[in-house]
This record gives sequence, C-alpha cells and structure tokens, in this order.
Amino acid sequence: MSKKANVIFLHHSTGNCIWKGGVPEWFGKYNSDNGTDYRISELAFPKGKPYPWSNYPYDYWNIWVNHAGDVAYMDEPTLEMLAKEYDVIIFKHCYPVSSVKENAGKADVASSEKTIENYKLQYEALKTKLRSFPNTRFVMWTGAALVKNNSTEDNARRAKEVFDWVKEIWDEKGDNIWLWDFRELQTEGGIFFKNEYACNLDDSHPNADFSKRVAPYFCKRIIDVIEGKADTTSLTGE
Repeated sequence: MSKKANVIFLHHSTGNCIWKGGVPEWFGKYNSDNGTDYRISELAFPKGKPYPWSNYPYDYWNIWVNHAGDVAYMDEPTLEMLAKEYDVIIFKHCYPVSSVKENAGKADVASSEKTIENYKLQYEALKTKLRSFPNTRFVMWTGAALVKNNSTEDNARRAKEVFDWVKEIWDEKGDNIWLWDFRELQTEGGIFFKNEYACNLDDSHPNADFSKRVAPYFCKRIIDVIEGKADTTSLTGE
C-alpha cells in the first residue's frame, strides 16, 4: 500500500480492552515518526440492535455471505459496503466463541451452534468471500479464550483444536487474509486464558496490564499487513 491507509476495527468488549490499551495513540506516534497516514477507527459490530450482540463465525457468515450485497442487513454493513470505505478490515470474536460443543454429526453452515464442524464450514465460506475483495486486506483475530472458571476442559480443548486448524490449515500465505494470534498471547500455548492476564478468575476480559502489553503487538501486526510483511513476521506481532 501507499503511505495512506484507512483501517477499521470491528469489535465488542474484549476488542475494546485492547483498543483502550493504547491503539490510537500507538498509530498516532507511528504516523508522526514515519511520515505515514494510517487512519484506524473502530466500530461495534454487530451493534446489538436489531441484529443480536453476536460476532461468532456464524454471524459473519450470516451478514457477509448469506446476506451479501450493497444494502445493510439488519442495519449492519456488508463487506460490499465496508470495502468501499476501508483498505484494511479487522474482525474478531468474543470469548464465548471458545464454548465449543461436541459435534452433532451433521455440519451445517447455516447453524449458529458452536461446534468444530460448523465453524469450519463457516470459515471456509468466509475465506472465499474475503478473497473476492482482492483490493482489501483482512485481519482476523484467533478466537478469544475463556478463563478456566468460565469453561470446561472439553470445550477448551475443542476451541484450541479449531484455532490450531485456523492457523495451520485455513490461513494460507499469498492471499489477502492474515491472522493476529491473540489466543496465543492469552494462553501461551495452553487451553485457558491465563488467570493473571484476565480481569479476575470469573471474568474472561483482558485486564488493563495485559491490554497495554499486547496492544502494541496488535498495532505492529496491522502495520505488517499494510506494508506487505505479514507473511514473514510473527502472527502475534511480537
């Protein structure tokens, strides 16, 4: 890209913790130091009314694939709308994405049930859709993890299996989609969000110290995507 880029970050509360960890300030300093004009803004997506406050694989599939087009779906912008305004689109899932249930034995892309088989179908459909916008770059967070008190070992292991698959199989070099491996920063290779990084033992939101520490990694990952280095640099931005 040139020295200018318009970036949008679609998020809810976990994303807001990282945003408030210093993302706008980091970009302001980077632009000042490097003579760039990378403008980053944020948007609650979906906003919760009339579309529910849900941003899981099903919901991105539902809004962006199932209801694609130049008209908003339930007041939520489609990719056709977003891609006209932004060079880089960043999206994520809230931590309930890690409440992954046992497969029902019947995968359904149109199901909101949180299972490995459904997630995989939804991610594959999303990848095809994202690639149909070759002039737009996309950054997806690996799914936010839950603290141990908010999960079970079985659910957490299934969540790890999903996002290992996302990193190792779903994500491919050479296209217009990249990952920020938020989950690795949270878990350090485990299956739960480490308690010392969370708000408390029963709250899976990142605490202020963790948010401030990882916000620059997030920013660095975005810069790598803008400047064409993201296929050869760390998924965590470290």
